[in-house]
Amino acid sequence: MTTYIDSEGATRAADPYMAGCPTRRILDRIGDRWTVLIVGALGEGTLRFNELRRRVAGISQKMLTQTLRELERDGIVSRTVHPEVPVRVEYRLTAAGESLRDPLRALEKWSIEHLGGVLDHQSEYDARMRSARQ
Repeated sequence: MTTYIDSEGATRAADPYMAGCPTRRILDRIGDRWTVLIVGALGEGTLRFNELRRRVAGISQKMLTQTLRELERDGIVSRTVHPEVPVRVEYRLTAAGESLRDPLRALEKWSIEHLGGVLDHQSEYDARMRSARQ
């Protein structure tokens, strides 16, 4: 069983259903759409910043920088600076990041397989809500 020390110094069992448990922050990180896409892209291999930005269409430079820093802090991504001119920086998944690939691939697969049904349900729901307002 994994434990942590809470803000009052008590040892607690990790339980994401309990307020204040650090596992909630981890779930927030790995459930973030940019994290899912960055980990997926890096699952294909080491990438430089601009390669990663092109691969993850729609992410801003600021959000990519912020998310990469957070993933590096969490031990999911490693950043390697090559002292060249110009400096070359590469990102890759750590062992923890690699272990995250299968669960995230399952979510990616689920979203693709269920896209049609979800879109249909959204349209039906939206139509019902429009009718209810009239």
